[in-house]
Amino acid sequence: MGAQRAFQDMLPANHCWGCGADNEAGLRVKSFWDGDEAVCRFQPQRHHMAGPTHVLNGGIISTIIDCHCICTSIAAAYRAEGREIGQGDRIWYATASLNVSFKRPTPIDQPVELRAVITEVGERRTNLTCTLTSDGRECAVADIVAVRVPPAWLNPSQPNGSSDVTSRSANAKSQIEKQGEGP
Repeated sequence: MGAQRAFQDMLPANHCWGCGADNEAGLRVKSFWDGDEAVCRFQPQRHHMAGPTHVLNGGIISTIIDCHCICTSIAAAYRAEGREIGQGDRIWYATASLNVSFKRPTPIDQPVELRAVITEVGERRTNLTCTLTSDGRECAVADIVAVRVPPAWLNPSQPNGSSDVTSRSANAKSQIEKQGEGP
């Protein structure tokens, strides 16, 4: 992975709690290309524990998978358009579906590795599979559907934007379904 910049560090105005470089209180997930896969290494902290203090919380697992895959979709779209991430018109994706299967408890005292693979690309939809491993053991597997949203979705003051996140998500899903690519 060497001198690559993380996808998230190239996205302007990303305040997401899971992956936003502009959110100092967030998890700050960092993703990089490794061939056709996107890789993320994340070090859990003690406050990310589940009920048992030696296990990573399932919500944290779901969040880092979600953020890693959404940013992979964004990076892939920029790459397909021959642009650096963050250059020109903004590209953004939102989660349409996240299905996580937890295979075994994930230890909190060691790093986890996420590997996302794009399995299908449509005009406005990207399907991905992601595995989360710890110490070489598969702990979770997820299938994600990411939908490309219009730039107005990012700015509630623009036409077709909304300050209500639920309305924005519903609008994005509706736009995808109109194009016959609904999840």
